[in-house]
Amino acid sequence: MSNSRRGVSAAALIAVMVAGVGAVSTLNAGAEENPAPAPAVTESPAQPGITPPPRLPWGQKPTEIQTGAAGTSSRRLKDAGLDAAPPDNSGAKYAPKGRTSRTGDLRSAPVAPVPPKPPALRTEALKTVAAASTVLYHYNAGSQAAVTDGAYANFGIGKPTLALTDFHSLAELAVQSADGTQVVEVGWTVDRLVNGDTEPHLFVYHWVNGVPTCYNACGFVRYSTNIRPGDTLPEDTTKKLGIQYYDGAWWVAYDTEWVGYYPASRWGGTFTQTGNVQFFGEVAALSLAPCTEMGNGRNGNSDAAAARISSVTYLNGPPVDLYVRSTSNHYDVARLSGRTFRYGGAGAC
Repeated sequence: MSNSRRGVSAAALIAVMVAGVGAVSTLNAGAEENPAPAPAVTESPAQPGITPPPRLPWGQKPTEIQTGAAGTSSRRLKDAGLDAAPPDNSGAKYAPKGRTSRTGDLRSAPVAPVPPKPPALRTEALKTVAAASTVLYHYNAGSQAAVTDGAYANFGIGKPTLALTDFHSLAELAVQSADGTQVVEVGWTVDRLVNGDTEPHLFVYHWVNGVPTCYNACGFVRYSTNIRPGDTLPEDTTKKLGIQYYDGAWWVAYDTEWVGYYPASRWGGTFTQTGNVQFFGEVAALSLAPCTEMGNGRNGNSDAAAARISSVTYLNGPPVDLYVRSTSNHYDVARLSGRTFRYGGAGAC
């Protein structure tokens, strides 16, 4: 099926979907408008008196990661045994972002920007994207209602193929309040709108009182001098990602360093423990049958080489026993234990 015909079908499905699902607006601009220019990245000032935990969530003393030159590809990072590299262009973008919980998922949301136009994208396909005002979310997720000081896990970092008319494919850890309205997230994402390319990049995000903010900024305070949200990560590797509440802030860790933190003052000091913990793969698309890959593109249920989120651990929490499920007919998940699951797939094409 051509991109233009697929887009028409997606628009029809979207109309049905929106009729039955509540939507959350992530932007002020209308769908007929061009995307607003992305705000420049501004470093939020450090908060007096806030210091990181002496050890990373997994017990290791922080050590400097090994970085490559700006613009190094994810493949070259892997081949060189490096941990991250600054991108050629990075910025905090107001792009669509979903969230999931044990009791419900954000299935659709209005969205104003469209994926940036790659050279190969035909004019009629771009018009189809611009006309569609709703992004649809597909999940493979593991979750648990758990009161903790944070969580971490091993994440396989992939480089899934992102269809020309879709928004992103990502994997993340999200720590949430019990009602799901306060959220801190860390993960890796392939997203042309946020990153300007199709490499996997580190990201952070947060929600305040159920309201989305923006990628990689909007109050995030950078701590490391070696890595920042938006940096390119090595594909086909496994890295630890973690979030921990400590000393008045939600701290984000990657590999062997503290990346930075969100001050608890973002939530008026009321969000200091989790009520729910989430680990998931997410595809944001314009169709109920997207052509975008999730994870590493391998089927999570039937392929032993599919992407994994493994060795999930809570900080001062209950034993880990994840509830694992898929919300999509085109991506599969397999629970391997209470702490580990495989996920993902090639999508519908």
